Amino acid sequence: MVILSGSPSDSLLNAVSKSMNVSLVRGEHEGEGIGAAGTVAGAAAALRRAAGISAPYVLVAADPLAAVAAEWEAMWEITGSPRGTEAFELRAGEALAAAHAGQFELPDYYLVLAPDAATPDEPRPSFHLGPLRSVRPNRVAVAAAAEPAEQAAEVLSALGSLRHGRWWPSLDEIIKTARRFYPGSLTDSQSVIQL
Repeated sequence: MVILSGSPSDSLLNAVSKSMNVSLVRGEHEGEGIGAAGTVAGAAAALRRAAGISAPYVLVAADPLAAVAAEWEAMWEITGSPRGTEAFELRAGEALAAAHAGQFELPDYYLVLAPDAATPDEPRPSFHLGPLRSVRPNRVAVAAAAEPAEQAAEVLSALGSLRHGRWWPSLDEIIKTARRFYPGSLTDSQSVIQL
């Protein structure tokens, strides 16, 4: 099972779902709207649906850590009003509570859509490419193409080149790493962010 992290467009998801080796699970729930994909409960439900699918690659377009990632990244934004750690800690607490209650487990892999290349001189902090990748580099892959037509091909190529590696540490350890992680502290992750 692979979580597709980032902001995948409908055209990307439709193109990827046409592959015979890929089964796509979207995060929306009927009646809950698109926003449900960004909630821990919505993503956990998508992961449960995905767990029952037998396919070479099950791609899930919902991330139970999306809110945690968004708040961690917001802490490092230079523009706008500075934000503290309160929102990050709140979202981390929600994700930890859901994980401890058995609502979700981390997927086999995260496949991160590369950040928007509109500001190449200003790399943006990325939870997935920073703290998450630092704990298990082989469990986080990147799809770097920015053009919609090339992005689907890049996602399929990245799926085919996923490397084996140690399993995830506990979510508690990942959150602890995120608390201590400074964007740019890993040279490797910094070069990935600047794609």
